[in-house]
Amino acid sequence: MSTRSGRGEDAVIARLARQLRRPGADVVAGIGDDCAVVRGGARGLRLLLKTDCVVEHRHFRPSHPARAVGWKAACRAVSDIAACGGAPRFALVTCVVRSGQTGRWLGELYRGIEAAGRQFGFHVVGGELARTEGPAVINVALTGDVSARHLVRRSGGRPGDVLFVTGLLGGSLVSGWHLRFRPRLAEAQWLTQNFRLRAMMDLSDGLAADLPRLAAAGRTGFRLDAASVPRRAEASLAQALGDGEDFELLFALAPREAVRLEAAWAKKFPRVRLTRIGALAPLGVAEGLRRMRGFDHFSP
Repeated sequence: MSTRSGRGEDAVIARLARQLRRPGADVVAGIGDDCAVVRGGARGLRLLLKTDCVVEHRHFRPSHPARAVGWKAACRAVSDIAACGGAPRFALVTCVVRSGQTGRWLGELYRGIEAAGRQFGFHVVGGELARTEGPAVINVALTGDVSARHLVRRSGGRPGDVLFVTGLLGGSLVSGWHLRFRPRLAEAQWLTQNFRLRAMMDLSDGLAADLPRLAAAGRTGFRLDAASVPRRAEASLAQALGDGEDFELLFALAPREAVRLEAAWAKKFPRVRLTRIGALAPLGVAEGLRRMRGFDHFSP
């Protein structure tokens, strides 16, 4: 759940957040990060809480394979756990489906969720099932944990920090990437265990929406080198900035560590691209997005 000033989704979330009671001291991070973070469990660990949903006709089509829809529904939440440097543990799955989806379709959906669980180390331990006359909605509520030492939030960036992004951006819907992406879980854990990342988040709404969120969380600005943004062969720069559903990592770290990171990354993850795309800047600076906005569920 994220917030950003202005209109649309972030404004709706901010308005709702003002109605909620202030959380207690056990809450390390609430609304405004990739996951809620609370103290609890084993000493030195932080509990991560995340919920995410996919909606028929918005995030998937009726013609898409149910197993792929299940994979996507689960992996969206895993991607947010990864963005905090954590490991997923337990999932509750809520399925609100149409009458024609309660048999084989639902079974295939769960096979996709279970495949993600086996791959990324979490177990489905419960949930809810309901029927609807409208579009289907699949929600995955996921818990995870991370050591306090390795926890990364959106809000730690400082002016001058170097910005990196993993993988390629743009064209996720056309290429089918949004149904088969692999959350950068191993990459995020390696990063947090070997480097002192200042800030990190996953890219779900497009770089044009998520980079300003990362900067705003740390009360900084940004300078994006748009020409360096890595994109799929079929994607334009506008699509790489605004399409969304890439589920790559965007992160910031001190300049002195950038060169060491690039050399170490090339050896550890030779098949996953890592690109330096700019830097954080003083508050008020916003360069390189060319007025692109990214995806917004409530855009006016």
